[in-house]
Amino acid sequence: MPEREPLRRFAHPRYWPTWVGVGLLRLLALLPRPLAAPLGSALGSLLYALHRPRRRVVRTNLARCFPELDARSRERLVRRHFRAFGRSAIDVGRAWWSGPTRLRRLVRLRDRHHLDAALRAGRNVILLAPHFLGLEIGGVRLSLESPLVSVFHHPKNRLLRELMWRGRTRFGLDLTEYKRSFMPLVRAVKAGTPLYYLPDQDAGRRHAVFAPFFGIPAATFTALSRLARMTDAVVIPCVTYERRWPGGYETVFFPPLAGFPGTDEAGDAGRMNAEIERAVRLRPEQYFWLHKRFKTRPAGEPPFYPAD
Repeated sequence: MPEREPLRRFAHPRYWPTWVGVGLLRLLALLPRPLAAPLGSALGSLLYALHRPRRRVVRTNLARCFPELDARSRERLVRRHFRAFGRSAIDVGRAWWSGPTRLRRLVRLRDRHHLDAALRAGRNVILLAPHFLGLEIGGVRLSLESPLVSVFHHPKNRLLRELMWRGRTRFGLDLTEYKRSFMPLVRAVKAGTPLYYLPDQDAGRRHAVFAPFFGIPAATFTALSRLARMTDAVVIPCVTYERRWPGGYETVFFPPLAGFPGTDEAGDAGRMNAEIERAVRLRPEQYFWLHKRFKTRPAGEPPFYPAD
């Protein structure tokens, strides 16, 4: 864990816009969620109206992943996604600054028996936590229950990086930079600390295979099966969904993956994507569709996303 920087180091004017944005987020976190949620929905609608490139990314993702929907149904789903994204963006402040009592009230745990049974049996655990919009608040909430380790890609803005680190690690979550060796994670999991693992962004071509996701070849990390094998861990899918507005969130634990890992990393990657796809289909507007999940294409395929 890197040494934390005193916040007084960030008094330079180049950080003033960040301070303003973080201050606003902090104020919004003080509002009751029934008041803050409409503001988040409005923020998402504004982003939909103003950010044409990301609007096109979401439309392309949903058109290719849900071809069974007609154009009007898909466009409604696009708008719902942007509104849900706006609400989750405001709720980042609740994740970083809410106390334990408020967090437990805001985020319920459902089907926790899958995790508890594995821990009682003395099993090492990897929580497969795909990029749903409630990922941030779900991770902080789970760290109230027991220590966790995770991997995060921090922003270049040093002030934002410091504030994110403080907000995420103030209970029982320990973070490792994604470019660093996996060995500290392996040692932690083998010592009994669950890993909150985020596997589902575009992996590029290095250390990845093309595995189907919604029937589309997607560049997919193969690290999950390697980590599970190295730590002799059981893999439990874990997704944080937003409950019916404005009711907060629920972190849902799904049954452990039986027989995982298998003998083939490509097959394991495909199975992981299939589990994520099943979770997405339950609440499709809440997956992180703004990400260019299919940017890296197999050799010879045309670009997936239209040029802006």
